[in-house]
Amino acid sequence: MIIPVRCFSCGKPVAEYYDAFQAKLKKGEKMEDIFKEMGITRYCCKRMLSAHVESIDEIMKYNA
Repeated sequence: MIIPVRCFSCGKPVAEYYDAFQAKLKKGEKMEDIFKEMGITRYCCKRMLSAHVESIDEIMKYNA
């Protein structure tokens, strides 16, 4: 699934942070430090970034 553009709870735009967030996670940085660096303080926005699962590749296998 595509990352939602805005947080479901507060409406803050979160999609702009997703690529940088994933790149920093792959480098091995701590999630807590990434959020502080990006200025993401709300729990709801943190949830949107940390709990998102890219499933489009799995779904495309079953294309009719």
